Amino acid sequence: MKNSVYFYLILTILVINACQSPESQQAIVNEPQEENPAIPGFNAKGSDPKAIELADAVMKAMGGRENWDQTRYTTWKFFGNRKHTWDRYTGDVKIEYTQDTVSERVVLLNVNTMEGKVQHNGEAFSDADSVAVLLQQAKGQWINDSYWVFMPFKMKDSGVTLKYVGTDSTLAGVPCEVVSMTFSEVGNTPDNKYLVYIHPESHDVLQWDYYPTVTDESPRFVSSWDAYKTYGNIRLSSDRVFNGEAMRKLEELAVLDSLSEGFFKEF
Repeated sequence: MKNSVYFYLILTILVINACQSPESQQAIVNEPQEENPAIPGFNAKGSDPKAIELADAVMKAMGGRENWDQTRYTTWKFFGNRKHTWDRYTGDVKIEYTQDTVSERVVLLNVNTMEGKVQHNGEAFSDADSVAVLLQQAKGQWINDSYWVFMPFKMKDSGVTLKYVGTDSTLAGVPCEVVSMTFSEVGNTPDNKYLVYIHPESHDVLQWDYYPTVTDESPRFVSSWDAYKTYGNIRLSSDRVFNGEAMRKLEELAVLDSLSEGFFKEF
């Protein structure tokens, strides 16, 4: 009896499939995939279609979602201060501090699990409470520093809302499309707002204006995004000019093919 039930169940499934026309079956197979799907938690309902369209254009200009997803190892030095090496697949980060006050400090951290260790002047910290504080501090620095490099790839991240503001010119006088980015329950500073200036033809991000809170009338600073180059299969910007005056650089910027075994495990 049980075998008969299985037989009729399989037969029913085959009949249903057979009744579909070749055209409908082909439509299922060839259903288009979204080129730049949002990260779960992106506020699509609260975002403007025009702003989302621009975010997708930025992703394409930077090399495309597929190339971004396939980019695993990256490294950069944040304005001459902290050097990060990041495994995007595992969440492992190595941060080497280069300012005089902490010139010998190295942090090994997994930003997903918060497991890690700290070394200073060649000696590993053994106090668990001190290590926990320094790891939390390091994660906050990684969040900040990585956003200065990779924000154009993160416009449809979890917690983000995008609004189309209109057109305006950068401090350098380049007309751009402007999109606001606000945040909800993500990162260390969810009250921040950015105005992102996007070139209408190349779709490069040329400038962002930073507002500590969404209600601020004036930005705390304005920074350009300059000197785009191709690294691996993606494009990144290494130079920043603050308020049209002070130049800062993201040095040693690179996409790496591989790292030595144990790179994130040993100092």
